[in-house]
Parts: sequence; C-alpha cells; structure tokens
Amino acid sequence: MTTYSLNLVYPLFAMFLLSAIVLLTMFRARVRAVKAGQIKAGYFKTYEGANIPEDVIKTARHFSNLFETPVLFYVICLLGIIFSIDNKLFVVLAWAYVAARSVHAYVHMGRNKLPIRMLTYTFSWLIMVVMWAILFFKLAF
Repeated sequence: MTTYSLNLVYPLFAMFLLSAIVLLTMFRARVRAVKAGQIKAGYFKTYEGANIPEDVIKTARHFSNLFETPVLFYVICLLGIIFSIDNKLFVVLAWAYVAARSVHAYVHMGRNKLPIRMLTYTFSWLIMVVMWAILFFKLAF
C-alpha cells in the first residue's frame, strides 16, 4: 500500500465524524422537541401520528441521507486503499468530498437554502464521479 492510499483513512474517519455529529444533532433536536411538548416520546415507536417540528425532520432526513450516496464514497475510498491508488489528486478529492458533504449538512440542517443545498450536493457527486473515473482508468490501463 502506498502512503497516498493509506491517507484515505483520514477522510473516511472525517465522514464517520460527520455522521456522528449529525446523529447527536438529531438526538438533541428530538429530546428538545419532546421536552418542549411539541411531540410525545411515543411518536418514535412508529414515527406516525404527530406534527413534527422542522428541525427534527431536517436532522432525521439528513442522517438518513448520510447512508445513501456517501456509502459510494466509502466504497471508492476502500477500493482506493485496496488497489493502492498512489494519486495525490485522489486524496485531495476525498477531502473535497468530505468538505462538500459537511457544507451540505450545515446548509440542510440550518437555514436549508435549497439552491445552495443542491449546489453542494451536486458538487459532492461530481467529486465522487471523478474519483470513480480515476479508479477505473487505473485498473483499466
């Protein structure tokens, strides 16, 4: 394994930390809503029958989102490690993906400005597409 490919562990860990931060934010929003009497704790048994506060919805949705397309990021980084992608650009792109997803989380769970959210989401996808292309060309040629 190369130094570059091992350096992919750090952005993987950063994505894990982002997921943990979103999880804690979601938990705090839920506890706050229950304490404020906005929803009953029993709501979380079936997730039905309540008018849910926006911050509870946004944080829950974003947490779920972190187990959708970011899974492809985890896969490409692991493949980069396995196939010893010795490309500094690959590592920079991995960090750029983490940065884009962090901004996306901040926007989504904050003021939720849709144009900015869409832009950061699209940017993160483009970064990942380039990472997959680098892997493909390394393995194909």
